[in-house]
Amino acid sequence: MSASFASRLGIEHPLIQAPMAGSTSPALVAAVSNAGALGSLGAGYLEPQAILDQAAEIRTLGDRPYAIGLFVLPDEFEADMAAVTQAREQLDALMIREGLDVRTAVPARWAPRFSDQFAALCEARPAVASFAFGVIGPAQMRELRQRDIYVIGTATTVAEARAWVEAGANAVSMQGAEAGGHRGSFLHEAEDAMIGLFALLPLTVRALAASGREVPVIAAGGIMDGRGMLAAEALGAAASQLGTAFLTCPECPAATAWKQDLPRVEEHRVTTIRGFSGRAARGLRNRFVEAMPAAAQGLPYPILNALTAPLRRAAAAAGRGDLLSEWCGQAAALVRPQPAAELVARLMHEYRLACRSLAH
Repeated sequence: MSASFASRLGIEHPLIQAPMAGSTSPALVAAVSNAGALGSLGAGYLEPQAILDQAAEIRTLGDRPYAIGLFVLPDEFEADMAAVTQAREQLDALMIREGLDVRTAVPARWAPRFSDQFAALCEARPAVASFAFGVIGPAQMRELRQRDIYVIGTATTVAEARAWVEAGANAVSMQGAEAGGHRGSFLHEAEDAMIGLFALLPLTVRALAASGREVPVIAAGGIMDGRGMLAAEALGAAASQLGTAFLTCPECPAATAWKQDLPRVEEHRVTTIRGFSGRAARGLRNRFVEAMPAAAQGLPYPILNALTAPLRRAAAAAGRGDLLSEWCGQAAALVRPQPAAELVARLMHEYRLACRSLAH
């Protein structure tokens, strides 16, 4: 199935660079796509014009297929302002203690409007659109089909995969518990959807085949080399989606301190965190996580995400990785810092070697 999946998308390799919101750039996306895989622009935090501008820049860097990834969220959010005030006081106190000369503020809007982002995605017309945190509506699915945009839905359980298939997705990306960054769960609590990838893959493949609505299944979570890609394929995956593996590429805009910390990550310190954004996300347990203000822990996404944004930007500028949201998958210490195109070539070389070894 891998070859047919890749050919359908017009790419050479069954390899997708994950749409890591805030940690992708046009240079990274284009480098991956130009190397024969599928580059993905994580646009979840981008305003519509920024999506259009970055899509235009990707096109100037190459003409290969690429993806844009969005978060499916309501356009508006209601905030408990008393809770926001209490959280702000504690976050500001934390920043004072840590010597960061920045304070929280209430933004004009807690997050970009999804409907406006979706319109920009349609205008940009990438080859692929991927979505997390929920399922898009029938009218939105029709709009993507009219533009011949291939749709990938993110799921963390079999039920979520079924929901995406019933909505008309062309493929589902199954996010195992090992995956770095935000959990894509939408039908279940994140804690109930922490299923290991190598259990989740065969369960999903079997369930979709039994339903008669089989679609390609993409493996996401903890895959760092060609051996992992082959293992995922053996369990029914049509392609592998890697995010953490690309974080140390020079084209990735992740903070320098974050990149430096990844090779030293101890696996037992990679955990699920809510304190940076209000939504469960997998990353490194660092000083901020351990000093997380109690009031902030109860605020939902994206409200808490907006409040901690100044802290994260200041920490990055100060080289304070211990105060950053250092998202990473379970096997983060296996990163190989190198240009994205070289990493794609290396991954595919490892994959082919693993295939030949298995054949013998």
